[in-house]
Amino acid sequence: MKLGRDFYDRDTCQVARDLLGKYLVRVQDGVPLAVRLTETEAYIGRMDKACHAYNYRRTARTETLFAPPGTVYLYLIYGMHHCLNFVTEAQGEPAAVLIRGGEARAGLPLLTRNRFGKGPEDLSPYQRKNFLNGPGKLCKALALTRTENGASLLGDALFVCDDLADVGLETPPSDRAPLTIRTGKRIGIDYAEEAVDFPWRYYL
Repeated sequence: MKLGRDFYDRDTCQVARDLLGKYLVRVQDGVPLAVRLTETEAYIGRMDKACHAYNYRRTARTETLFAPPGTVYLYLIYGMHHCLNFVTEAQGEPAAVLIRGGEARAGLPLLTRNRFGKGPEDLSPYQRKNFLNGPGKLCKALALTRTENGASLLGDALFVCDDLADVGLETPPSDRAPLTIRTGKRIGIDYAEEAVDFPWRYYL
C-alpha cells in the first residue's frame, strides 16, 4: 500500500533505510512510472552541517524542509540537476531523505524518453548502466522539476508504495528477496566539516 504520513514522521536515518526496496511511483500524462529505490541519504538540519537548513536556517529555498513529513523537497544544483528529497520527522524539524538512485520497474519507454530522448531499445550499454544511478538522473527520468517542490507524497500523482501489486503493476520475483543494506559516507559534501564522516548513505 502507499506509505502514509506516519512512515515519514520518524527518525530520518531510519526512514532512509526503510525506503530501500520500496517503489517510487510517478504518474505522468496518465502513465505510471515506477522506480525501485536503491540508494538514499539522510540529512538532519538540527545538527548536520551538510543540510541546507543546518541550525534551523530558514530561507526561501529551505522553507519546504520545515513542512509536514511526507512533503517533497526538490531543488536544483549546479543550475542543471534536480534533487528529490522526502521531508521527514515532525513539522518544524528540518530533515529529509535524498533519493540518490533506483531501478526502473514500470513505464520504461517513457522513462528513457525523459532521460535520453529515445526508446529503451536504442540505449547504449553505458546509458543502460548509468540510467538512474544519481539524483539528477532519477529526476530527469521521472520528469521531476522544481514544480514539484512542496508537493505531497500522500496523493495519487507521486507516492511511495511497498509493492507494485498495490497499484496494479507487477513486482518482479527478484525484488522479493531479502535486502542487503550497506552504509557509507554521503557524496559531494566536502564542505560539511565533521558531518562529512556521518555514515548516512544507505544503498542496496
